[in-house]
Amino acid sequence: MRWIREFPPSWFASVMGTGALALVSLAYSSRLDLLKNLSIFLTYLNTLVFFLLLIPWILRWVLYKENAIKDLKHPMMCHFYGTIGIAMLVLSADYLMILGKVNVAKTFWTLGTGITIFFSLLIPYLMFIEKEINVKNITPAWFIPPVGLIVIPLTGAPLLSHFSGITKEVAYLINYFSWGSGFFLYLALFAIVMYRFILHEPLPCGIAPAIWINLGPIGAGTSTLYALIKNNEFIRIKEPLLVLGLIFWGFGVWWLAMAILMTLYYIRNLNLPYSLAWWAFIFPLGAYVSATHNVAVTFGIGVIDSFGFTLYWFLLLLWVVTGIKTLKAIAPRRASRSS
Repeated sequence: MRWIREFPPSWFASVMGTGALALVSLAYSSRLDLLKNLSIFLTYLNTLVFFLLLIPWILRWVLYKENAIKDLKHPMMCHFYGTIGIAMLVLSADYLMILGKVNVAKTFWTLGTGITIFFSLLIPYLMFIEKEINVKNITPAWFIPPVGLIVIPLTGAPLLSHFSGITKEVAYLINYFSWGSGFFLYLALFAIVMYRFILHEPLPCGIAPAIWINLGPIGAGTSTLYALIKNNEFIRIKEPLLVLGLIFWGFGVWWLAMAILMTLYYIRNLNLPYSLAWWAFIFPLGAYVSATHNVAVTFGIGVIDSFGFTLYWFLLLLWVVTGIKTLKAIAPRRASRSS
């Protein structure tokens, strides 16, 4: 039962990453038909992984509540609790856009939205009432709550046409509230994280991949902004907002280069051991690849789309490597439990 007691909430980052890969596989199936089949396979695989992970997540709260609460109050670990809600939101997008199953997408979106909003309020509240937080505990993982809010319109905006009456009005409210609050919360936290990067030593090697998390709010923020603009009934002048998304995406090019440089720095000068933090490579990059495709399609810029397609193969390679390392890491645990 030790594996339940120590079950880290960051496991759901694997569902986020796999779901993002499924979405961009569908997006680039226009270039390679085989990728559509891959997106379907990844969606079903991701669903299985989600429900398998849900079992120990719930059991930990039932059997080892004190351990779960301890992580919730930890200034670094607490942010990963938001990954379960984001995982549901990403699955919602997979079922809507890849499989076309509206009712399943609605269910995942409703549950994921509620959980995401809950943790986006609870986690900052717990941080606000702390007497003091060590600067060393500040990492890009702090972006997870705002990322969750920003991701809500990913499926929420396309689902608007499937709501009616007061339910549709509430959905509008949730979508715009979540993107606005998530975006400005991200900007505030970004300044704090940059302060930590500049004035303190590099992140511990075990969580170094968290550097890539910054691509999450940038990529998801661009894609969901476009989703909100295209799925509305009252915004008449859309071009300035589309350009805002393009500028936001442009900042991601700089951060992508910085993330690569910092990763190479760890490989050459420090160390980059495998840990669950490696899944921080996947979802943020997947979100940014998706944003790259959306920007390219919106403005008809082929060079940007080719850039995104190149990044897609890099993303797929990272997913395969991280997945294999994850399976190898958990294999000894399964063997020891069976013995």
